[in-house]
Amino acid sequence: MFSKVLVANRGEIAIRVMRTLEEMGISSVAVYSELDRDAPHVRRADEAYLLGPGPANQSYLVIEKIIEAAQRSGAEAIHPGYGFLAENAAFARACDEAGIVFIGPPAEAIDAMGSKTRARELMGAAGVPIVPGTTEPVATVEEARRVIAESIGYPIAVKAAGGGGGKGFRVALDESELEKAFEGASREGEKFFSDPTVYIERYLPDPRHVEVQVLADKHGNVVHLFERDCSVQRRHQKLIEESPAPAVSPELRERIGQIGIEAARAVGYHSAGTVEGLLQDGEYFFLEMNTRVQVEHCVTEMATGIDIVREQIRIAAGEELPFRQEDIEIRGHAIECRINAEDASKSFAPAPGRITTYREPAGPGVRVDSGVEAGSEISPMYDPMVAKLIVWDVDREAATRRMLRALDEYEIGGAKTLIPFHKALLATEQWRRGETCRDLVEDREWLKSLAPEASEAAASDDEEPPKEERSYAVEVSGRRFDVKVIGPPATANGAAPATRKAPVRRERRRSSGGAPGAIVSPLQGTVLKVAVEKGAQVDEGALICVIEAMKMENEITAPAAGTVEELSVTEGGSIATGDTIAVIK
Repeated sequence: MFSKVLVANRGEIAIRVMRTLEEMGISSVAVYSELDRDAPHVRRADEAYLLGPGPANQSYLVIEKIIEAAQRSGAEAIHPGYGFLAENAAFARACDEAGIVFIGPPAEAIDAMGSKTRARELMGAAGVPIVPGTTEPVATVEEARRVIAESIGYPIAVKAAGGGGGKGFRVALDESELEKAFEGASREGEKFFSDPTVYIERYLPDPRHVEVQVLADKHGNVVHLFERDCSVQRRHQKLIEESPAPAVSPELRERIGQIGIEAARAVGYHSAGTVEGLLQDGEYFFLEMNTRVQVEHCVTEMATGIDIVREQIRIAAGEELPFRQEDIEIRGHAIECRINAEDASKSFAPAPGRITTYREPAGPGVRVDSGVEAGSEISPMYDPMVAKLIVWDVDREAATRRMLRALDEYEIGGAKTLIPFHKALLATEQWRRGETCRDLVEDREWLKSLAPEASEAAASDDEEPPKEERSYAVEVSGRRFDVKVIGPPATANGAAPATRKAPVRRERRRSSGGAPGAIVSPLQGTVLKVAVEKGAQVDEGALICVIEAMKMENEITAPAAGTVEELSVTEGGSIATGDTIAVIK
């Protein structure tokens, strides 16, 4: 077994991996960007190394720096978590070349499943049912039109060949939407996966998103840990997950599990992995395989009692799985709510800012995986998920009641999160009946009803900060050490103490103003696309620009028809909350 492991990630997944390492008696090593100098995952580790200067959102993607940190620390293995380099075959190969164990599948399996078109081809050849569509990339909109007319028909989904996690996914209900969907999927594929190629498959209008967790060791043993339902999504990204799936019979559960096992064996897989699929009208189709631990692995752990991260580490160390398929049981019901820094009342707009107060729920059957605390800055440079709340109880109804209780206990001051959304949705008849709830998630009027009262805005600027004990980071030759100071709170790295009012609140107040006819930005980010020119005539609902923030694209549309008299944004430029985008009169 390893004596020291580097965790090449940040936030809640880094801390979650470190907890298992600690239980296994393995020392942990963290890496961090300059923006994350005082982040909880950095302080949690036994050692921590700066990844060097550069864009904060790129630091965790620099393979050479991560390998160098592992070598300096003496780490024998690297756990990539999820996101960043977790499904990067070049990173897995670089680890092998450096004599460091990659805690994940072989690079060849990542290559095979990383390309969604190649994965569909492999699964089709292995007899695994796939959603009708192409198994080769589609190069142009014209080629897409021909393929759709000949063999698929509308509605269709245009998907990035290297995509995953809802990125690079666009829907065209008819031909008028095809060009926009094609362009958007290709652009996100290039941005997030360095691969602009796309493919096309039939879009199923209201499927259940059901996936199966698999574990495979290096000795030929493969098992499944049953299924999860991830149907509650926004923009094809998951919000709530549960296990077992409410619409899966025992017979279908066995069939889905076998599909997962066959998919893993088809690519010589070892480690933890997830085979995702779509379930509609009793038919189950392979969607993709994620060659890593998933965000929602926690519900499977709660329902089966198996620590998936521990098994990943044991498999990487060459050990056999300690159980067989017949040993694994699913007990009770688990639900996970993603606590994202988003404003559901504004169509899930990203809501970066500083957390002023923080208190996690507790009690029987409650688990919180988080990467934040009071004073943490939720940066627009990273994914908006700040924590995951997971509960377990004897059945779905009891688990729902427990989740509602835990959501009531969860306090995150100074930041907008999805807690109000989760509380509202879990109280609906749609959820009780086990529906996908897609109608609610896409209902803008219902979402607007979740807006908090103005009186709940921010804490007072006049609060007197208490004395406290604070830890500070000191770097010596790029290695991080902690020092402790006792006394009045002081600013850390130029940031305001946690008890002060979050600056984002002032920005929100400013965004409510603007000239008549002005469109102001609801968020801070980068302008990816400008769809109009000054002087153009636009209809109500016309696309004005696309702003990327917290790894999400946000379309800004015209609130009314008129003429674009002013245009204040350019492609590639940055924009702050409350800045004027355009004036339409």
